[in-house]
Amino acid sequence: MSAMMMEHPDYLFESSWEVCNKVGGIYTVLSTKAYTLQQTFQDNVIFIGPDIWKDKKSPDFKETDLFADWKQYAEKENLRVKVGRWNVPGEPPVILVDYAPFFTEKNTLFFSMWNDFKVDSIHAYGDYDESCIFAYAVGKVIESFYRFYHLEEKKVVALFNEWMLGMGLLYLQKKVPAIATLFTTHATSIGRSIAGNNKALYAYMDGYHGDQMAQELNMEAKHSVEKQAAHHADCFTTVSDITALECRHLLDKQPDIVTPNGFEPNFVPTAERYERKRAAAREILLNVAGKLLGYPIAKDAFIILTSGRYEYRNKGIDVFIEAMDRVRLSCELQRESVAFIMVPAWVKETRSDLQYAIANNYHTTLPMQCPFITHWLNEMGNDRILNYIFQCGFANSQSDKLKIIFVPCYLNGEDGIFNCSYYDLLIGADVTVYPSYYEPWGYTPLESIAFGIPTVTTNLAGFGLWAKKYLSGDNLEEGVAVANRTDFNYFEVADFIKNQLINYAKNSASSNQIVRDKCFSLAKQAEWNKFISYYNEAFSIALSNAAKRNGNKSY
Repeated sequence: MSAMMMEHPDYLFESSWEVCNKVGGIYTVLSTKAYTLQQTFQDNVIFIGPDIWKDKKSPDFKETDLFADWKQYAEKENLRVKVGRWNVPGEPPVILVDYAPFFTEKNTLFFSMWNDFKVDSIHAYGDYDESCIFAYAVGKVIESFYRFYHLEEKKVVALFNEWMLGMGLLYLQKKVPAIATLFTTHATSIGRSIAGNNKALYAYMDGYHGDQMAQELNMEAKHSVEKQAAHHADCFTTVSDITALECRHLLDKQPDIVTPNGFEPNFVPTAERYERKRAAAREILLNVAGKLLGYPIAKDAFIILTSGRYEYRNKGIDVFIEAMDRVRLSCELQRESVAFIMVPAWVKETRSDLQYAIANNYHTTLPMQCPFITHWLNEMGNDRILNYIFQCGFANSQSDKLKIIFVPCYLNGEDGIFNCSYYDLLIGADVTVYPSYYEPWGYTPLESIAFGIPTVTTNLAGFGLWAKKYLSGDNLEEGVAVANRTDFNYFEVADFIKNQLINYAKNSASSNQIVRDKCFSLAKQAEWNKFISYYNEAFSIALSNAAKRNGNKSY
């Protein structure tokens, strides 16, 4: 779409379950994109999220008197909202809505969604009801704001993220058809389910029918609302070419445009602070490892890191552990190495023995009980990560060249062991590994190179495919190594990772600096100031299609 034809919204509403609510990667998408959007829209970009905090204080929401006149009006409409700013770069306006009062309207809502859009909620379970009621509340908030401020003469766009917000889009399209709607699926619900149920997603993609698979996997309700939102949106987007293929086959809808996820560089320490932050991170990581294992770890130890959601197969956690085992058993590894698995799990409590040793700088001379984990878990005997570590025969003894440590907590600065954020630890790694099987985009490897840390990812991650547009992906010396992963080559991927790590561990400090510079250079290509152009085109597509839907030649 040429610049001459581009239409730009006057107001943008963006809603997600992860606005001011850090659950997964979408939080990073929105919180980093906010700065660039705020530069364009000023206070006319408004994020809407769930008020899950009630009387508690949200760590990244600052309540203000913004839109105070509308808020007073909204309360008369039974809309209980908090209005303020998101405490991230850009500090955009945020509305948090308490959706609980609308549960009484659930049956009426679900009937109307079936009647108007053929959304099938009959087989709903789990988080479906809560998500859809929240989406409905979001639709009502936008409708109320639109009417109160008389935005009829303005170009207004509303962007809804993931199936959880689908009913908000459908509600708005019926009640306020003048508003242009966008729907972004970051990962299709049925595609994630196919992959998570150990079915071969990619080899048989052409043979899968979304509706049939939804019935087989008991995903009918989520799939239904997602599919209808995709088909009815004025602009349907997804985050990578690999997910666009998935949408075409499983949702029977080709996205109008791919809007890849960018990153905001102001999350990364400046050059003056970088080495100091890196040294501090390494000291923390190696100190925790040493206290847990009962012996000091070399200051120049090779630190390997993986992180993300606890999706054991989808995120390639199983392959990561397998690869670490192969590195450990290899006679080629000469450098002491520590692999950290930073994946939040069902934490029971902080380890008091480890906490005491760190707080008192106690020099342990024997390994602690279960020297593979920093926090105790509920039902530890059923944890898949720990079980595979044990199955592989890891001992974490001083004679082992590679040690493996599971960090199962959210790294928000209050975990009791590290007490700093994920980014404050990531910068201390030498290399990261994300061997995902199912990864629509892949923020973790992008974050890694943004912090100057080379990474191994796969061609089944949207980021991996994107990176291969700029490099071969054959070698970590380029900053990103991309494993060719299929449905059936698990062990070949583990070997690829092993070889990449062993070779990279031999590098000199000067060679590592060259690789780090390559990481920074590639990351600059994925900054929001470049990727926001895809969103601008998506907004224009939505406005154009909304005008056609409403019988107008132009908006």
